[in-house]
Parts: sequence; structure tokens; C-alpha cells
Amino acid sequence: MNVKHSVMVGLLGKQLDRFHTYTASATLPERLDMLRQIPGCDGIEPVYPSEFRDVAAGTQAILDSGWAVSAVNVNVKGDDKWREGSFTSTDPAIRADAVRDLKIGMDISAELGANMVSCCPLIDGHNYVFQADYVQQWHWLKEGIAEAAAHRSDVRVSLEYKINESRNYCILGDSGRTLYMCESLGLDNVGVTFDTGHALVAHEAPAATTALVADAGKLFYMHFNDNARDWDWDMIPGSVNVWDLIETLYYLDRAGWEGWFCYDILTRSGDDVVGVQAATLDVMRMAEELLEKIGRDTLAGLIANGAPHETIPALWRALL
Repeated sequence: MNVKHSVMVGLLGKQLDRFHTYTASATLPERLDMLRQIPGCDGIEPVYPSEFRDVAAGTQAILDSGWAVSAVNVNVKGDDKWREGSFTSTDPAIRADAVRDLKIGMDISAELGANMVSCCPLIDGHNYVFQADYVQQWHWLKEGIAEAAAHRSDVRVSLEYKINESRNYCILGDSGRTLYMCESLGLDNVGVTFDTGHALVAHEAPAATTALVADAGKLFYMHFNDNARDWDWDMIPGSVNVWDLIETLYYLDRAGWEGWFCYDILTRSGDDVVGVQAATLDVMRMAEELLEKIGRDTLAGLIANGAPHETIPALWRALL
């Protein structure tokens, strides 16, 4: 497994929910400098359009910083025009805007040397029964992704799924539907961004679905975070689901996967955003060390035996 480590640059700035503002605003150049205090950070994931209201200025600031870019995250949910949907809006002009934004993100990504965009169509889906034509929505999304992907074959379009938020039921709600979208499109440059926290809230076993997406050749990008399978809290990896994290790393390693691990971690305790991101990379380093300590051959043997009364004590002994 050959990976590099990336941080969502937007999460070093202002973070808030319905009740509180947790961290202060910071300009893009300030956040790019803050990253230098995070040991082991290899790059960034910027967001279009928020980091690129002035595309030329945002692009140049990132180029001047010297940071590698893992992917450009294309946000088609936050601006007011997306309130009724983006790729699946009933308004064809809005659908066209979503495709246009994805194409712009692809161009920015190519200029920054990432050659990948990640997009989670969270505003596409439904809240109530009989609110949407599910089949029509699916075909609109498929058509939009196909058009954007054809814009340039040198940039990969990585689709991220989530069960809910902003819609009660998001159109790409789980790994199965997302992989089905990729397979039905049949395009080499369309694949999956696998967010471990999103897998958890979809009640998936992250290692199992990561392994299947990788086996299909569609695992383009990884987001790591954690939660208690109840809500997408974006906690430090391994803070809740230790063994799910280790098992996911095991299957990525077994598949010989290469790419970027990006960290989507919120700061809601204190305001040390740099400390939280640094702790995240430290935990991931220790998780890989624990995988080494347990041993790949040992884990392969435990899987082959399929005996939980042997496996669970063996895992715990590795912690002693």
C-alpha cells in the first residue's frame, strides 16, 4: 500500500453548526501556512467554488504554496441555487449549471496537477414520499456525470456517497448504488470516493465495501473519519471504531491500493484545528504500525479459520 496524506483545507477555517461557531475564519493563504505545522501532511483537498470565487487567484495561491493537491472537491449543494437539487433539479438550467461546475472543477484540478475531482451530490435525493421521480432523478444524474466525465479523459471523477444530509435520502446513499452508477456508466475515469464515516452511517462494514469497490477497480480516493454509526460527526479516525479502521487498512494493503488518504475531521472541542489534524495523521501512522505488529499473515490465517473466538483475543493481545 503506497499512500499520501491530505487534509481538507477548508476545515482549518471557520467551523459551525446550528448552535455554535467552533473555530475562527482564516484566509486561504493563512490556512495553507497552517498546514505546515502538521507533521506528515503531503497535500490538500480544496473545494470549488469556495476556495475559487476568483478562480485565477485561488489557483495561483495554491500553486504558490507548493502544496500537492489530492483532488478538488466540487460542492454542488451550498449555494442558494441548489436548494431544490443540482444534477437532479427539475430545472434543466440548474442541471446544466451542476455539469458546468463539475467541468470547471476538472479544469482546475488538471491545472493543479491533481487530475481528480471528488463530488458528493448531497442535495440530490428526496425528503418525502411521492416527492420525486426516482427513476428520472437517476437518469438525470447519470446523464450529468457522463457529460462532465467526457469533458476531459485525463481527469478522474470520483463520486462520494452518503445516506443523508442535506436530503433525508440522498440519491447516492451507499456503496452499492454508487458502484452501480459507475458500472452502468462504464467510463474509465468515473469511480468512487470512499468516506469511512459515510460507510458507517450507512451501516456498512467499511472494510467489506472498501474491498469490493477496490476489487471492481473503482476505488479512486479515500476519506477517513469516524462516528458511532448514528450521524456523520467527522471524528478522528479510530476514536470509536478501532478494529474497523485496522480491517479497512488491511484490505487496502492486501489490494495493493495506491493513492491519497484525505482527512475530513471537524473540530468541536476547543479551537486547535492544527492539533486535531496533526492528531489524525498521528493516529493513522499508529494504525498502520498496529497492522504491522499484528501481521498480515496472522490476519490472513485468522480470516481463513473464520473463528471469532480465536480472532478477537488475538487482536486484543496485539494491544498489550
